[in-house]
Parts: sequence; C-alpha cells; structure tokens
Amino acid sequence: MIVVGSCVPSAIYVKKKVAACHNVGISSTVHEIDKIATTQELIDKITTLNQDDQVHGILVQLPLPDHINRDAVLQHIAPCKDVDGLTVYNLGHIMTDTSGIKPCTPQGCLQLIHSVIPNLKGLHAVIVGKSTLVGNPIGQLLLHQHATVTYTHSHTKNLKHLTRQADILVVATGVAHLIGEDHIKPGVVIIDVGISRDGKTGKILGDVDFEAVSQKAKAITPVPGGVGPMTVANLLLNTVKCMKIQS
Repeated sequence: MIVVGSCVPSAIYVKKKVAACHNVGISSTVHEIDKIATTQELIDKITTLNQDDQVHGILVQLPLPDHINRDAVLQHIAPCKDVDGLTVYNLGHIMTDTSGIKPCTPQGCLQLIHSVIPNLKGLHAVIVGKSTLVGNPIGQLLLHQHATVTYTHSHTKNLKHLTRQADILVVATGVAHLIGEDHIKPGVVIIDVGISRDGKTGKILGDVDFEAVSQKAKAITPVPGGVGPMTVANLLLNTVKCMKIQS
C-alpha cells in the first residue's frame, strides 16, 4: 500500500486494510510517501514494486494530493498487481465481461445486492454518480447481470423521476442526504456508497437519508459499516487473484 501525505481518513482506511490482511495471513507493507512528492517519484516507486516478485498486489491509497496526476500513477501499476482494479486494462475487462480484476467497491456492491436479490434479470437499476471508481463500473456489472441500467449524475434533470423507477438504487456522489424518501418507490434495494462528514456535528453521513427511507426500502446499506467492509473483503480477494495470476 502506498500512502501519500497524512490524510486522517486515509490513515484510518489503511489501518483497517492492514488489520484485514493480518487476519487472513496476507503480508502487507505500507509505503509512506511525503505529500510534496512528484508524480514521477510515485511512478518510480511503483516501478520498483512492479519488478519485485515478492509483491503480488499494489494499492495506491486515494485521494492523492492535487498536484499529482492520479491517472498517470494508477495506470503505471502492472495490471496483474492491480488489486484495486482501476487500470484501464482491468476496467476494460468489465466492459467486455471477461476475466480480470474487478474494482473492490463495485464488486462489493454487487455482492450485497445479490444477498437480497439473487436474480437481477429484467430489474431496473439506477446509478447516481458516474465516477470511474464506483458509478461507471457498478453499472456495467449490473448490466452483465441482465439488469436494465440507467446512469444519472450532477447534470441529470428531474433526478427524482428516474430514481423513483429504480428496483435497485446505487448512490455514489459524496453529497450528504441527496436521496430522501420522495426519491424512491417502496421495496427498492439501496446501496449507499457515499460518505461525508457533517461540518457542525462531525457525524459521518451517507448520500441517502437512512432514517427517512429505511422503512420504505426493502434493504439499505448503512453508512458507515455497509459498503466499506465489503470493499476491504474484496481487496483481499483481489490480492489472492493477483497472486494466482502471477504464479
């Protein structure tokens, strides 16, 4: 794991990943890089790890400082060591529904959905957010499960009209309580990927108003404690997959 700077939330996430690795017998090393490091310095570090046969997986903890070219850094990770599944190579496998390393969070979202709805054929899934990290890939994974998928985002007009049609609603925007009771129909399954902090109370909030919609939805993930643990579990799964690919 490569960590740039001293972002408090990132430090918490990394600590959880280290503990999870230890619990299942995966050796983990955290490489702490100064926040003033350049894009090239980060790429050089990744090059060294790419060439190290004892390293089966490489993860760059996001977000990175603004001055670093995130895409240049992520795309330099060898696809066979890309445990986050964020290289163009592995994202391309999602588009074509072929074997590859799937991004941890979207993979976890799909597993959560399947725990409630085993067969997604013909259901309408609405995605709020189109990021490469979550929104875009989870839509593709659902499409390959024969769901009908609608993408929405910050420029979508009349968002409620679309979200009310959803049998499955995945929200990943980072906008606290963007989705309320009037955004959903009864019986919807909601995956809340968003996370933000209330500036006044310090409370962690999701993109969905949990209290307002929980009685109306068939199932909904809490924030925190919902998607996060699934992301870590799939990181471990991807690490094992990468090891097998390399062996």
